[in-house]
Amino acid sequence: MTASEREKMIAGEWYCCLDAELDELRAAARRAVHEHNTLPPDERGSMAPALKGLFAAIGEDCFIEAPFHCSYGRNITLGARVYLNAGCTILDSAPVAIGNGSMLGPGVHIYCAEHHKDVALRRAGLEIARPVTIGHDVWIGGGATILAGVTVGDGAIVGAGAVVTRDVAVGATVAGNPARVIGRR
Repeated sequence: MTASEREKMIAGEWYCCLDAELDELRAAARRAVHEHNTLPPDERGSMAPALKGLFAAIGEDCFIEAPFHCSYGRNITLGARVYLNAGCTILDSAPVAIGNGSMLGPGVHIYCAEHHKDVALRRAGLEIARPVTIGHDVWIGGGATILAGVTVGDGAIVGAGAVVTRDVAVGATVAGNPARVIGRR
């Protein structure tokens, strides 16, 4: 039996993102994101109900500012006391775990998908997804981008505007494009 595109995506294999089942999952996420981004703040609270229901898991006292965007939502796990500032985007075609007490500044982007390097295969919608893990008590400065397959260790700091292409060690401070270590605690 041939695996579905969703099953291939979950397994970390090459899959076609131009798939009806994946389209419907993304449409459900867009509806939840729309609710979150358009509800008055007093009605939305820390997170719109539809968005809260979409995520894989959410710890206590999490807060997501509007606007926010995610591609599926169902692959996102937030620990306790996680804060996402306005304009954060998580393209969660693979699992994204954000640990307890971590804070993302405005406009932080997390990307799990990598499109194929071959033009014909990329045009056909072929991509592969790799998980992103953000440890506990991490601070990610505004406008930073975390790429597919990256793990950011506990207590690390990612400078504003950094492009993180490889793992960040526990307690390290990184900045730049590509991000490089500029300090340790």
